[in-house]
Amino acid sequence: MVSSEYEREIAARFATFDQDGNGWIDREDFSVAAKALLAEFGTAARSDQGQALYAGAEAFWQGMAGMADRDGDQRITREEFVTCAVKRLRDNPERFAEIARPFLHAALALADSGGAATVAGTARLLRALGVPQGRAEAAAAALDTDGDGKVGETECVQAFARYFTVPEQPGAGA
Repeated sequence: MVSSEYEREIAARFATFDQDGNGWIDREDFSVAAKALLAEFGTAARSDQGQALYAGAEAFWQGMAGMADRDGDQRITREEFVTCAVKRLRDNPERFAEIARPFLHAALALADSGGAATVAGTARLLRALGVPQGRAEAAAAALDTDGDGKVGETECVQAFARYFTVPEQPGAGA
């Protein structure tokens, strides 16, 4: 049995994807996120990095719509999002991670410094996506598991999937 508290936590995470605040997630939200990241890092949309980010955003949208858009209207409502997270993703967060991977890979490349994303760059990524500064910095620092100032893609993808599919434990988070 899934608790209503769990459903409330997942529903609150819906806003992370609803970039324009119109009450649903659609392809445009993924485009808005890509534009925000490119602007934050001063990267041109027509550059290789920009094209990779847009391609990753499109792949992410397609994967998410395929899992969550139950009525096929090319919009994911809060209810569809929660149902997808609760019924489909909770038991298999790796699936969510894999649909997010191309976008996250391209996003982390924007924050790259010498072959890996930096903690500071990762915090910038999160802030550009609407995460409050303190929480973004804490989340990015937590991803640096070996203390070298770098964030690995595998850890980032896994943490991303956990955030959207596993409720926070009491006392966790910022």
